[in-house]
Amino acid sequence: MDQSTILPPEISQGLDQFLHDAQQAFGDALVSAILFGSAVEGGLRSTSDVNLLLVLRLFDKNRADLIRDPLRSAHAEMRLEVMFLLKSEIEHAMDAFAVKFSDILSRRKVLFGLDPFASLVIAPEAILRQTQQVLLNLILRMRGRYALVSLREEQLTLIIADMTGPLRVCAASILKLEGRPAASPKEALAIILSERCGSDGVVLQSHIDQARRQGSLPHGVAGSLLFSLMEVAQQMYQQTSTHSKQMKGGALA
Repeated sequence: MDQSTILPPEISQGLDQFLHDAQQAFGDALVSAILFGSAVEGGLRSTSDVNLLLVLRLFDKNRADLIRDPLRSAHAEMRLEVMFLLKSEIEHAMDAFAVKFSDILSRRKVLFGLDPFASLVIAPEAILRQTQQVLLNLILRMRGRYALVSLREEQLTLIIADMTGPLRVCAASILKLEGRPAASPKEALAIILSERCGSDGVVLQSHIDQARRQGSLPHGVAGSLLFSLMEVAQQMYQQTSTHSKQMKGGALA
């Protein structure tokens, strides 16, 4: 499949090579290869991972050993992150990791094989439950990382860039549950920042974009930005608690 319309040439070429290696390694055990996340939107930044899902019939040692060197090279050259999922595990994984797979359903491009998600949906209850789990995990991680590395702003900036991705996906899940889906996770977080922070939300979004695009922020910004994101994450978590009560009462579709 032609990836040049959505990816930088070097990433497209690297993916082509890795897919060739994956087909050689797994043979008829490879069912599908699916690109997902920001790469599908053409939104890759210097800090972005290239996310690829390989759906397999089986994952055995001999075939897995053949993909080790190609994966190490691709990971080093273009930050390729690969999820290896058995076809028999898809529905359980969608329930257990509803937020991630809700994002995959929204932002995916099949590069090889058939689309195993074409007719699948995720229950709203599963999305809500896992959104709460992801948000709480993010809050705890942000607190811990701030306490550990906040004297080194460059490290804190990289943490912000890393944690903004899942926070955006949670924002998209919340808006989807509310019946007002956003065009992308980035837009979803921008909407929530605007609703929660007013005009300051535009400034926060600008700093987030800079952290993800450049891996750096003006002096003194990183600490306050991380605390702002923690506060927004806590508000989103409280929002999901309200939705959970509404869902139990039948008020949230």
